[in-house]
Amino acid sequence: MAESSKVIHVRNVGHEISENDLLQLFQPFGVITKLVMLRAKNQALLQMQDVSSAITALQFFTTVQPTIRGRNVYIQFSSHQELTTAEQNIHGREDEPNRILLVTVHHMLYPITVDVLHQVFSPYGFVEKIVTFQKSAGFQALIQYQAQQCAASARTSLQGRNIYDGCCQLDIQFSNLEELQVNYNNDRSRDYTNPNLPSEQKGRLPHPGYGDAGVAYPQMANTSAIAAAFGGGLPPGITGTNDRCTILVSNLNTDSVDEDKLFNLFSLYGNIVRIKLLRNKPDHALVQMGDGFQAELAVHFLKGAMLFGKRLEVNYSKHPNITPGTDSHDYVNSNLNRFNRNAAKNYRYCCSPTKMIHLSTLPQDVTEEEVVNHVQEHGAILNTKVFEMNGKKQALVQFENEEEAAEALVCKHATSLGGSIIRISFSQLQTI
Repeated sequence: MAESSKVIHVRNVGHEISENDLLQLFQPFGVITKLVMLRAKNQALLQMQDVSSAITALQFFTTVQPTIRGRNVYIQFSSHQELTTAEQNIHGREDEPNRILLVTVHHMLYPITVDVLHQVFSPYGFVEKIVTFQKSAGFQALIQYQAQQCAASARTSLQGRNIYDGCCQLDIQFSNLEELQVNYNNDRSRDYTNPNLPSEQKGRLPHPGYGDAGVAYPQMANTSAIAAAFGGGLPPGITGTNDRCTILVSNLNTDSVDEDKLFNLFSLYGNIVRIKLLRNKPDHALVQMGDGFQAELAVHFLKGAMLFGKRLEVNYSKHPNITPGTDSHDYVNSNLNRFNRNAAKNYRYCCSPTKMIHLSTLPQDVTEEEVVNHVQEHGAILNTKVFEMNGKKQALVQFENEEEAAEALVCKHATSLGGSIIRISFSQLQTI
């Protein structure tokens, strides 16, 4: 192990992790005096005010895996005893300032158009031209300002910020181009100095020279964008091309299952629009998800799962949606839907049922005994741990098998414990 230092080295710092995220993780342990993001290496260096603060942080994180936005990060003492100005300059970006910015949008869960980008970037100066395109790195845009200082100001202010809450994060560099060539004014390219340009034929890419020819724009809003939420690639077995939103669930335990319990389980994989138990087939239900990708996640991860002594059959329904009525439960406006905020983080947590559940939004004074008492009726508890992350109480509870953990989740998610409505999800940790 490296010699103790007030400088902490953090690894696996993905593009979605901002400087503010790292500050929030380490601020409970003391004053942070310097922070250097090593974007090219997915790393960061963080200097505490003194060595004892750094030691406290590392000791805490030997027992609790530090995670930021659903990503595990790994920390150790740095070989540097102090971050000097030279050290910060070596690791900083050596971009030559330019009036054209190259913008990469990470976790693009919603389509980004020229108009959206113009709204975000125009407060910093007159934007002359915008071109958007699809590259292997994801959705990108080139934004040309009239003046270099406007581009520099926009980069300083917007780097690492999200366009929408929890997604569409901006990664901004200076481009080495001198002038953008814009041939069409449409959703994908715009010349604000020449409003008379044509709008181009449908289905053609605006600028094959900037982007990868043959990549359709609408697909980006779905497959590639959500792949970014999983760290760059979709989980094995997920295509991202399904457009069927409604799922047929069968072989349910009719004595134990109701619409709310199905909501608690299926809402792990996306927002729920509506659920309907079929009266003519009591062990069947229809679940309408927010979109086809979320439905594919649910089918993939829940097919064959055990719940209340029954092995679930989970398939796509022939019905495109569930008709609203007295025999269906509507969840479209439920504040319990998990993907209204922090969608990118929630996608990362998607997995098949595990033996371990993670409880959050717990009362600050909750005890391990209270957590155990709340869920122990659902099975044999092998281990439990209450801990604090970013100043908020959370807990892990390990059951003997996946079925018991699933039962605890569907029965106790969104229930009250000590006056707090708790949230439960499956944890991918193997042991506590």
